[in-house]
Amino acid sequence: MNHLSGMDAMFLHLESAEMPMHVGSLNVLELPAGHAGNFYEEVKTFIAQRMHLAAVFTRKLAFMPFDLSDPVWVDDENIDLDHHIRHITLPAPGSNRQLQEAVARSHSSLLDRSRPLWELTIIDGLKSGEVALYTKLHHAGMDGQAGIELGRAIFDLAASGRQIPPAQPKLRRNQYQLGVAELVGAALSNAAQQYVKLLKMLPDMLRAGKSLLPGRDASGHRHWRIPSLGQWLAPRTPLNVAITNQRSFAGRTVALAEVKEIARQLQVSFNDVVMATVSGALRRCLKATGELPPRALSAAAPVSLRAAGDDTSNNQVSMLIVDLATNEADPLRRLRHINASASRRKATLDNFRSAIPMDFPIFAAPWLISGLASTYGRSRLANWLPPLANLVISNVAGIDTQLYFAGAKVLSYYPVSIATHGLALNITVTSYNGRLDYGLVACRRALPDLNELGDHLLAEHRQLLELARAAPRQSAAASPAEARKARARPKAAPKRKAAAAKVLPLAPLKHT
Repeated sequence: MNHLSGMDAMFLHLESAEMPMHVGSLNVLELPAGHAGNFYEEVKTFIAQRMHLAAVFTRKLAFMPFDLSDPVWVDDENIDLDHHIRHITLPAPGSNRQLQEAVARSHSSLLDRSRPLWELTIIDGLKSGEVALYTKLHHAGMDGQAGIELGRAIFDLAASGRQIPPAQPKLRRNQYQLGVAELVGAALSNAAQQYVKLLKMLPDMLRAGKSLLPGRDASGHRHWRIPSLGQWLAPRTPLNVAITNQRSFAGRTVALAEVKEIARQLQVSFNDVVMATVSGALRRCLKATGELPPRALSAAAPVSLRAAGDDTSNNQVSMLIVDLATNEADPLRRLRHINASASRRKATLDNFRSAIPMDFPIFAAPWLISGLASTYGRSRLANWLPPLANLVISNVAGIDTQLYFAGAKVLSYYPVSIATHGLALNITVTSYNGRLDYGLVACRRALPDLNELGDHLLAEHRQLLELARAAPRQSAAASPAEARKARARPKAAPKRKAAAAKVLPLAPLKHT
């Protein structure tokens, strides 16, 4: 058996009917020319041959007696593929909007905790003749980066696939759940190991705590090295409410080369460009409805703490709060402000990176944390408590080459993530084969239709691209004095100019 880390288990304990804690993706697929088979049945055979390549397919939860400790992962010897692999046929006309609504409905329901925590859904009936693959996996088993590793197990680099070695035979125990004594012993052993880990981290925690103590500035005045509580709190918006279990979803795509071009020309990071694009889109939406607050919105941005080469399927993340500067009308000044805010927060996180525990013991965590989370949701405290952030913006590193699934060409890789009480909107981006796919997920009651916000994302991207391409011309038109100063500076090595790419269609379908 494998123990869930303290952070993995939190995604289980925080889950409720209104707040499912699974993540997913939407891939639009192009079937091989002349395909006449039953693709759904082909997918079941395809996955059955690859289940041993990723542990998430074959492991399920074993719960502790009286929920006195976190559950553990155990092997499931009787997996029902008809339950895990599903089929939806869209009614006519099979539009992009209908596809998005089907994904939103599927994303609203909880995964069955008595089985391995994953589902695949094949969606056909699209008027383009393409099919879609919607994947759903519980966040307790993986974070976004580990999800990419799972993708490498089920996707191929050629339509013909690859030779998959057969699974090694395992001794069957014919045991649906473990015995009470075995579970209790495992819980005690795991708790001891967790306390040992915390003790080993104690020096790092003390050093991180010391960095928060008041220091002296250049003038000798003492000051706190962290922002005050008022500086951390975000303004209230329609996004910061208690949510229901119903979801809305939209996907949008821009060229990856264009995002990199903006970052290069304006000398900011890739993430800064994504943040600025979302910030501008939110500003447009809220201003149109008269709900744009005078204070700047802020975003909660997950940050991976995963070491290079670590592909374990667990959660190793922390969170940054980044100022989105939505109170700034000028897009370039907004981008610079976001860049400065993100840089400051990353520097602060670096002081704590080694002191953030990924595994920690909490006595009776299943019923204690679940009870607190349920009380928070049912009391609707999120409707009036001041938010720490207004939405979640996440950037998951993707795959830069063409992929195939069960012989079908993968056209898109839209992430489908989590909305929570107080953070009713989640925007996650994934790069795939020269494109950057935006996946927008929200509580349907807070944001019934995300397509308008998605269109604003594209408009804001185009504006930033135009400004970035105008920057060299503005630099060339500088005053003679500025030109002399520029010539006096050391010359940087020349950079290759990226090929211009047009904004990709709003959706991968051939027809709307």
